[in-house]
Amino acid sequence: MSDEQSNNPMHGVTLENVVVKLVEHYGWDGLARRIRINCFKNNPSVKSSLKFPRKTPWARGQVE
Repeated sequence: MSDEQSNNPMHGVTLENVVVKLVEHYGWDGLARRIRINCFKNNPSVKSSLKFPRKTPWARGQVE
């Protein structure tokens, strides 16, 4: 493993795991208030909340 990745706490953590943990901690309403992305506000689901951030780098950065 390279030094760059060994120091990265997000290495090996999937976006789905991040979203699920955030929803467990904050709930959909709390997540929508903290991260202003429509997929957390309108009919939120894990599937819809993964689609947009995967296609949009700035949104993925907000979630991570």
